[in-house]
Amino acid sequence: MTASSPRKPTDEQTAGSNGLRPTGAPVLVWFRTDLRLADNPALAAAVAADRPVIPLYVHDDSPPGQRPLGAASKWWLAASLESLDASLRERGGGLTIASGSAATLLPAIVAATGADAVVWNRRYEKAAQAEDAAIKAALKAAGISAHSFNSHLLHEPWDVVGKAGTPIKVFTPFWRSARASGEPMRPAPAPAALRFAPFAGAVPATTTSLGLRPTKPDWAVEMADAWRPGEAGGRESLGRFIDDAAKGYANNRNLPGRTSTSRLSPHLRFGEIGPRQIWHAMRAAQESGQTRASDYDVEKFLAEIGWREFSYHLLGQFPELATRNFQTRFDAFPWRDDAAAFRAWTRGRTGYPIVDAGMRELWRTGWMHNRVRMIVASFLVKHLLIDWRKGEEWFWDTLVDADPASNTASWQWVAGSGADAAPYFRIFAPVLQGEKFDGDGAYVRKYVPELARLPNTFLHKPWTAPGPVLSQAGITLGKDYPRPIVVHEEARNRALAAFRSISAEAAE
Repeated sequence: MTASSPRKPTDEQTAGSNGLRPTGAPVLVWFRTDLRLADNPALAAAVAADRPVIPLYVHDDSPPGQRPLGAASKWWLAASLESLDASLRERGGGLTIASGSAATLLPAIVAATGADAVVWNRRYEKAAQAEDAAIKAALKAAGISAHSFNSHLLHEPWDVVGKAGTPIKVFTPFWRSARASGEPMRPAPAPAALRFAPFAGAVPATTTSLGLRPTKPDWAVEMADAWRPGEAGGRESLGRFIDDAAKGYANNRNLPGRTSTSRLSPHLRFGEIGPRQIWHAMRAAQESGQTRASDYDVEKFLAEIGWREFSYHLLGQFPELATRNFQTRFDAFPWRDDAAAFRAWTRGRTGYPIVDAGMRELWRTGWMHNRVRMIVASFLVKHLLIDWRKGEEWFWDTLVDADPASNTASWQWVAGSGADAAPYFRIFAPVLQGEKFDGDGAYVRKYVPELARLPNTFLHKPWTAPGPVLSQAGITLGKDYPRPIVVHEEARNRALAAFRSISAEAAE
């Protein structure tokens, strides 16, 4: 895929930043991926104009040209909407949920409620921006004021470009340019009070009527135990990280057996907390001595926020990032169609404990440690030679933090087909990765309990354990735990040959 030149900001991207006229009519506040009250510029604009608000969420199962949410994300969304509704009810109002096409519903709700303005925070997928631009144009043609704002990113994607005004394809210069543009805007607190206007129009929906949660079977039981969706949950996760896990983050973030990461990704995905809030909270804790994290730890953590920004930068310039190889030479890659191997991978039955632990963590909690995400993705793409898009689709359906930019860019990075991608010859050895980052076996023993009694010497390579050791641990390979579905050395050589084949074709 070739890079397009940076898109000039459209009307959807720029108009409306000056606020609203102070009339007495209601303002429709359209929530999307910004399910919070603090640091919400659209809501803040309505409050600043001293206008009564109608908080609205529109759920569209078939958004035009856009990807419907996966199952795990729907589960999270249900809880997040209920949390937002509770916060609004504490202030005397509530959240109205509508189901259907926003392009159809918004004008009808505006007409029914007497609202003369609609405000929202921007989305960054090309199709979503096109939908928003069309809605804004239709509202303005009907005499309705429409304003949009940035709540989702530190910097607008079109504001961070190379010296020649072209897209930046490598993270380091991107992050250097983003940092050079100055500190992000300080987030505003949640409004202490809101004035609400009554809702009128279509019959409201509920999280139950939308069918967002699984029922039979309810596979989200452990997810409910592991997470607290909502704005308060995001604040708590950030506070815990600053107070505890941030110390040693630069090194400990690679250890899946420890609580050493922020676990903020699903809260960011649904906008229950914003990157500006995280940025300034970390900076304030650093300056005040509230956190025990070193300056190096803090910079490493903020760079992870930068990777999220970079992913949106790529998505803005290459909207087909989820379906097409960024590097077109990968269009000729000899992917294998191996349904049995793919199923073993999804179920955590590959015979490689660190891979299986990660896939089982994902299935049980809707989340996976980032280091392990790289390991399992590399295994699928390079050990099994299965198209990265199949793995990305599985993650999209099972991750509670399935983000349209980060999920796609990360898979392309591991596959080697992305913009700033891992080199093709970087093939994670799952045994070495397990021994290096889960040396005490805490992670594997938690998610692959059938191996719990194996000594550390054999935990990450149970097929090498002598018969008496396996017997003492209560393991029969091939029955209690599978033998490896591929031999690492053979898979590595096969992958290198496949990567060299497309390199040779590109050179011809």
